[in-house]
Amino acid sequence: MRGLDPRIHLLKNCFLLMDGRAYAAPKGLRPRRRGKPGHDEPRKMPARLFLSSGDLIADRRFEFARDLQLKGDLPAAADLLEQAVELAPNFPSAWFTLGEIRAELGQHEASAAAFRKARDSDPQDRHGAAVWLMRLGADQLGEMPKGYVRALFDQYAPRFEAALLGDLGYRAPQLLFKAVISVRIAAKKPAFFKRAIDLGCGTGLGAGAFAKEVDHFIGIDLSPGMIEQARASGLYAELEVADMVEGLRAKPDASANLLLAADAMCYVSDIAPVLIEAKRVLAPGGVFAFTLETHEGDGVVIGEGLRYAHAAEHVRAKIVAAGLAVAHLEKASPRNEDNEPVQGLVVVAGKT
Repeated sequence: MRGLDPRIHLLKNCFLLMDGRAYAAPKGLRPRRRGKPGHDEPRKMPARLFLSSGDLIADRRFEFARDLQLKGDLPAAADLLEQAVELAPNFPSAWFTLGEIRAELGQHEASAAAFRKARDSDPQDRHGAAVWLMRLGADQLGEMPKGYVRALFDQYAPRFEAALLGDLGYRAPQLLFKAVISVRIAAKKPAFFKRAIDLGCGTGLGAGAFAKEVDHFIGIDLSPGMIEQARASGLYAELEVADMVEGLRAKPDASANLLLAADAMCYVSDIAPVLIEAKRVLAPGGVFAFTLETHEGDGVVIGEGLRYAHAAEHVRAKIVAAGLAVAHLEKASPRNEDNEPVQGLVVVAGKT
């Protein structure tokens, strides 16, 4: 990486880049005007996770780089981010954004190098650099960092329902409800469940679809922010902060009649541990209903939305290997992305 050029300055109201271009700094980056107390201009942070470098100038260059990135001037944004990491070498937000930009510019090796720096700079990997590295093929497929999933949904929690229902046409809970009712009718069994566990419960949209059919609902989610939203729903008798496997492992054998995972298994690469624990926790005759994103190939991939997509036959094989029966497995879209239906699966696995 090149050193800082002495011609690069933070001027009164603009940045001068290495190629001589000057850009008017957004208001949040301009020096604050001194005036009456409480009347300073507010600083605008990007509407996503930001981890400060601890260096004011590096942080400001990052913010301006984000502004240029959003305006589509990727080379200029990359220039400023390189300056930011020169000033603050362990600046995860800058390294991560530089990785994104380099990927968009087709510079895959340089992108992977930046994402590795972002991951190394934040042991929790809250930006999810590891996910990008898997997507680029620079690392083997594995599970998402828990710190990333937690941070993602903690940030998302306050606007989660508005975004899913208003913007993404979210329909996973209704698809699961319809599938479970169909399976129970076919088996000539009642569609009422004494105890249910909602895995990756989010704000409670899944539980809401089944509320009249369940006597006692337990919600499990890795995000404390989501758990607080779920608590406000009043749908759950118990709520726990844990990932799916950890939450299930804490439950007694044959202690649940219904398990749900609405739009949550797309954050799991290897579904086998979840299925194995599901079989143990389910009472005989119980069912595990979940949605997945899917693709037309084999096995598991990370899609453009940075979530896992599982091939249908791969899912079927994993269910059978876990000792469960495939009661229902059909293609259906759980939600939209970029105004297009996401390819998905609706699955109900039963314990005999």
